[in-house]
Amino acid sequence: MSRPAISACVITLNEADRIEACLAALAFCDDIVLVDSGSSDATRELAARHGARVFTRAFDGYRAQKDFAVQQARHDWILCVDADERVSAELRASIEAARDAGFVGAHGYRCARATRYFGEFLRHGNAYPDRVLRLFDRRHGGFRGVREIHEHVEVDGAVALLRGDLLHEAYRSLDDQLARYQRYARMMAEHLHAQGRRARLRNIVLNPAWRFLRGYVLRGGFRDGWRGLFYAYVEAGYVRQKFLRLWLLQHGAG
Repeated sequence: MSRPAISACVITLNEADRIEACLAALAFCDDIVLVDSGSSDATRELAARHGARVFTRAFDGYRAQKDFAVQQARHDWILCVDADERVSAELRASIEAARDAGFVGAHGYRCARATRYFGEFLRHGNAYPDRVLRLFDRRHGGFRGVREIHEHVEVDGAVALLRGDLLHEAYRSLDDQLARYQRYARMMAEHLHAQGRRARLRNIVLNPAWRFLRGYVLRGGFRDGWRGLFYAYVEAGYVRQKFLRLWLLQHGAG
């Protein structure tokens, strides 16, 4: 039996400063699909130079964009990563070992994701191990559902865990993180509103407090020092903003 081939899928917008490192770490894949939503920098040119097949598509949601990328893949086994993520050497070895064994016994694989935050990787709290399903057989799964934010892969059948971390070079700066969370909060509030969900005043007060308590105290985020504190605090702010926006939408003020 020949070993299965892997298509890597990446979506981008203005990632010229990070896309080369991302694609270099995907060199072991048999096919690289990159779907760009209209970059004004050299993202597409750099990706093509690294052997990616580049497509341009207007952005209408993270789930839809990634699903489109999966549809363009030449092979059924998909490795989906973001432009700010890198496959570590240990994770690559685990993927190659599973591939060489024929991906026996699983239709999908999870791995831990480690986020670099102000120069150091977070190893506790809500940030780690943050296990994500990124390697899967598209014949048995994919980006399902209608939620276009915080999208994730679902598969029918067994899911195994890979050794090694997916390295997440998440935020260029605090301003970048805050801007992203503002965008995510708006998209998530709009999704919840469309699904008929309603915010209560207690959600605005208690849900952010619980997110902070769970991540910083119960899951040991404090062990990451001031970085762990900042990360938990900003995360709690995202939750607060999400429910504030949902409250405004349901009262016709959004």
